[in-house]
Amino acid sequence: MKNYFLFLMLASASLMATNKDSLQSPPVFKALPLWESLKDDCDACGCSASGGSMGFASMLNNNFIGLRYFYQSYRSNDGLYSNSPWYDETFNTVQVWSRIPLSSKIQVSALLPYHFHERATATGKQSISGIGDVTVLGLYEIYQTKNDSAKFSHKILLGAGVKVPLGKFDEANNGSVNPSYQLGTGSWDYLISADYVIKRNRFGLNTMVNYNLKTENQKNYRFGNQTNYAATFFYFHESSKFTLVPQLGVAGEIYESNSQHGQKVRNTAGNILLSKVGFEVGKNKFSLGANAMIPITQNLNAGNVEARYRWSINLNYAL
Repeated sequence: MKNYFLFLMLASASLMATNKDSLQSPPVFKALPLWESLKDDCDACGCSASGGSMGFASMLNNNFIGLRYFYQSYRSNDGLYSNSPWYDETFNTVQVWSRIPLSSKIQVSALLPYHFHERATATGKQSISGIGDVTVLGLYEIYQTKNDSAKFSHKILLGAGVKVPLGKFDEANNGSVNPSYQLGTGSWDYLISADYVIKRNRFGLNTMVNYNLKTENQKNYRFGNQTNYAATFFYFHESSKFTLVPQLGVAGEIYESNSQHGQKVRNTAGNILLSKVGFEVGKNKFSLGANAMIPITQNLNAGNVEARYRWSINLNYAL
């Protein structure tokens, strides 16, 4: 039944795709050593809004299905003159997300986004909307503390996945200050992920890192590889009526340069470190969560793109 449900999610996403150019046959995947790929992109917004530093999991429920909305605020500047104007950009995503158990040690996360973005330009406002790229991530539990009397409990998950290019890629947006003003990358991309959770009594720390290896799309454009990481402290407060989990932490993103026709595109690399605060509250099988993120330090697109803040809210049902 769970496999059938996951198949239905992916099938419905395929039917909703509106741009045939975005969906291409997956290229041959060549693995690269992780340490050789951690360099410098600015796929920070728009089509990259598929989880990233927001994470792929719930603190309350190991396995769930739910809806998540997140909002990102940016502004951009062409950098040609010292007094060049700044233009506001807003990125909105509604996402069906889930983590489904296939066995006692194997789980599958799936993300199906719908984007609706808007930005100001010298000639007026622009807006785009539509289905985004689907992400499917398989996770394997390699270790979990079994001794209930241990002072600390540990859990480690490793995973790998793929991002399917269902979102529309508009080649005309490549020349804009923020080339990530897209619904999708137009390329098959691959993910490597690791989660580690350590707990003592009601306190805990959740750390995660995921690396997104991107390929060239049919328009000969390639978004740079992307690394997301986060560390979140949390506390479990349980009562007879509900469970509350406040959270506090940091999240970061590292972007490599985009390329077109095999040539590096200038001013498309970057990095950002954000503060993160949020909570989850659960009752019976339902849980409600919210997060807010504010930049601590950033350098995106050689300073021509500035992240302002992000926030998200989600409603989940435990499986």
